[in-house]
Amino acid sequence: MQIQLNPTGVLNLLSQLEVDLLQQSSHSERYRLFRNCALAVLNVGSHTDSSSEIYNKYQDFAIRLIARERGIKIELDNPPSTAFVDGEIIIGIHEHIFSVIRDILFICQKHQEQIEEPREITHMVFDMLRNADALQVNTDPNLIVCWGGHSINETEYKYTKEVGYQLGLRGMNICTGCGPGAMKGPMKGATIGHAKQRITSNRYLGLTEPSIIAAEPPNPIVNELVILPDIEKRLEAFVRMSHGIIIFPGGAGTAEELLYLLGILLHPENAKQCLPVILTGPKESAAYFNEICAFVESILGKEALSKFEVIVDDPELVAKKLKSSMADVRLYRKEQGDAYYFNWTLKIDNEFQMPFAPTHDNMSGLNLHLEQPTQQLAANLRRAFSGIVAGNVKDEGIKAIQSHGPYILSGDTSLMKDMDKLLQAFVDQGRMKLPGSKYIPCYKIKA
Repeated sequence: MQIQLNPTGVLNLLSQLEVDLLQQSSHSERYRLFRNCALAVLNVGSHTDSSSEIYNKYQDFAIRLIARERGIKIELDNPPSTAFVDGEIIIGIHEHIFSVIRDILFICQKHQEQIEEPREITHMVFDMLRNADALQVNTDPNLIVCWGGHSINETEYKYTKEVGYQLGLRGMNICTGCGPGAMKGPMKGATIGHAKQRITSNRYLGLTEPSIIAAEPPNPIVNELVILPDIEKRLEAFVRMSHGIIIFPGGAGTAEELLYLLGILLHPENAKQCLPVILTGPKESAAYFNEICAFVESILGKEALSKFEVIVDDPELVAKKLKSSMADVRLYRKEQGDAYYFNWTLKIDNEFQMPFAPTHDNMSGLNLHLEQPTQQLAANLRRAFSGIVAGNVKDEGIKAIQSHGPYILSGDTSLMKDMDKLLQAFVDQGRMKLPGSKYIPCYKIKA
């Protein structure tokens, strides 16, 4: 099957040089990145979270940019059939394809070299969000970031929808990692709340990155998609854009997000930050939150527990608390002279910004000992969980595990026991892989 698509938005106006940057080349890493991200967007609704499985299934898929004097067209060879209805591509997926072009092209043109200076990294995140028109000025705080697992049960999924519905009724907008599960549920619920309130300026913002996009393809409810270069810049975009954060039940990726957030909020310069954080789920998930809280208290201390609130089985209360806290967020930003749309005053150390490559050597070399500053420990734990996510669902990580066996994580005995207990709870609760697939751990814990 061969399909041609017309461009959307500003991509009507691409120069020949810009088209050349994305043209197919068998030796081009840029084209491979572009092709794989486009395939992930088209493969929404698939029942696998293995990037390798998706890439192997669609080896005959190709995408080409066709230059025309009046603009460009996209030509797709053998795209996934799930992206089409009666032979026509789903409009949301059509838009996402051109978001891929916009972001990959932008990275190629402006940010090819590795940057290390913290202010420059933050500027890059800002620059990409601005280029995607994701930073809305002259609007009051109302963007709620929702984190949680792609592999959750039906009860938890319905709960995320109910929370989204309650947020939508109160005029709140939703930002997630844009994939399935706890990333899709809040958006789906919010659409009903917004519709009842006749809200037409509704935002369903999805932030992703190339290595995870295939395992968590953007759901078509997302009406703003931004592809950041790596997980670290994606996480920074989340926290700088957010006015409040909800964390639903999840696995290693959700633990990574929580550790990233706590590591930042525990920095002394962020002591006065106004950023409400709520962990929530149905009553059936109470054991999950007990495990998370016990791990956080044991490893990072009681101060870390004070940075968030746990609300079980009460979607309306979650939405009410976040809605009422928006006035405090607005006042804080106003007093600091900070932007409502991008939290510049949030201090993020370089340890949380530099990309971490989850190779076997890097994973075994992580400092997982208690005798280090709390923020540093949180940063290293974040990297450990990030590596486990890579081994579970990311193409490079899966291939590394197949070639070299599981990652080896070692450190203080008590820390390793706590980490092993938490990860085993994720396995027992089916949070590491989608239901129906047998999970084989990509890691080994050594004291």
